[in-house]
Amino acid sequence: MRPLRRLAGQTAIYGLSTILVRMLNYLLAPLHTNVFSNQADYGVISELYAYVTFLNVIFMYGMETAFFRFASRNRDQEWIPADKVFGSAQSSLLVTTFLLTSVLLMLSGRIAEWLSYPGHANYVIFFALIIASDTLVNIPFAKLRLENRPWKYFGIKLTNICINISLNFFFLWPALQHNYDMFEKFGFVYQPEYGVAYVFIANLVASAVTLLIFLPGMFQLHFDSIVWRKLMRYGLPLIIIGLAGMVNETLDRVLLKYWGSGTLEENLQQVGIYSAVYKISIFMTLAVQGFRMGAEPFFFSQATEKNAPATYAQVMKYFVLICCFIFLGVGMFPDVFKIIIGPEYRSGLHIVPILLMANLFLGIYYNQGVWYKLTDKTAFATIIPIAGALITLTLNIILIPRIGYTGSAWATLCCYGSMVLLSHFIGQRYYHVPYNLRKILFYLAAAFGLCMLGLWIYNHLDNTLLAIALRILLFGVFFLAGWWLDIRAIIKRAKN
Repeated sequence: MRPLRRLAGQTAIYGLSTILVRMLNYLLAPLHTNVFSNQADYGVISELYAYVTFLNVIFMYGMETAFFRFASRNRDQEWIPADKVFGSAQSSLLVTTFLLTSVLLMLSGRIAEWLSYPGHANYVIFFALIIASDTLVNIPFAKLRLENRPWKYFGIKLTNICINISLNFFFLWPALQHNYDMFEKFGFVYQPEYGVAYVFIANLVASAVTLLIFLPGMFQLHFDSIVWRKLMRYGLPLIIIGLAGMVNETLDRVLLKYWGSGTLEENLQQVGIYSAVYKISIFMTLAVQGFRMGAEPFFFSQATEKNAPATYAQVMKYFVLICCFIFLGVGMFPDVFKIIIGPEYRSGLHIVPILLMANLFLGIYYNQGVWYKLTDKTAFATIIPIAGALITLTLNIILIPRIGYTGSAWATLCCYGSMVLLSHFIGQRYYHVPYNLRKILFYLAAAFGLCMLGLWIYNHLDNTLLAIALRILLFGVFFLAGWWLDIRAIIKRAKN
């Protein structure tokens, strides 16, 4: 239990920072969806951030995972000084980030026109600088994780969060209060025509401050060409995995804009509603991302242990159990969590359980990914996210013209479910992990069935208090099952 206890501790701290980063979405979703009452405006924000996810993959080209791989242990079992791994990775990113950012800045006007936002080259400029700043701090952040310095990691992330939140409220609060000059004494008057650009400026300032925090140590580099070539050989195949992953995670926003059955404005409204409702399912994403932040260095550090596969199997079982609690807690209570978004966006609440289960499957897939990272089969593993991307594209193209963003939600669930199956059957051939499939499938089936029953109660019972009480009872039933099968054993081991 000692390795699992360490993973739990690291995940709790990294997860807390990740949760706070994502809580930005919760604090700002009510603000954004009330300030931008036209869903199309919120659709613009969501679409542009979707493009950012693809550019982040290109700017990083797998260097973060490669850094973890070679800073943790070397495939040739020869010792590589940590400063050489860090210096080689960071030097490479400094050069490529400068080149890629320069291209985006020079073509900003033309790119804005391609995206159907003529006259808004400033959008592209803001995002180019945001991506550049975030890229240059990824390896320093990874170094903190590798060195087990979660509190420093947390402190810097918290600084970024507070700046972003504060500036969003500063810029947009006058619009929410319909008093555009309320901050005039601070030299700021809200300009309605600037609109969503204020959101991008707040992000840019926060990213720039984070870059400044890391700046003193960013140029103390020890570049080694041999180490750099190893990093590139390991990392470059991850670009395909990353891009395919972003197709699965965010391309639906773009497809909704261009493939929907309405006008451009109506399609952007669909994007806005879908993206706003997606914020509710972010509770599952918080758990997945928090786990992922702590698990990646943990998996590498455990790789040389004799009982590593058994440890990974235990991690999977406990992870699924926790995520099923989240699925039930959020999925059965749309009447509670709808307050996160504005009234104009609540017509999409019916897709929340679909998105929750989709993100749960994504978490399982990330958990399974240990097999190709530890066996260095990153090139071979590209087949899984590519297959997922093909499913995403095909189902979105078929379903969006017929059922709009509901089709995107189902496509996401089918995509991640298929990826889990592929990863399991391929991964077990190359790195066998004795997963307890019987318990995992039981937890998933029980959570899904209870959630559907709870939603039926919510939709058909007029007595609100009774409906809430019955759904809490269903949640309790699942908790008792988990307690009997695993939770009490976990607590008992933790005490020993």
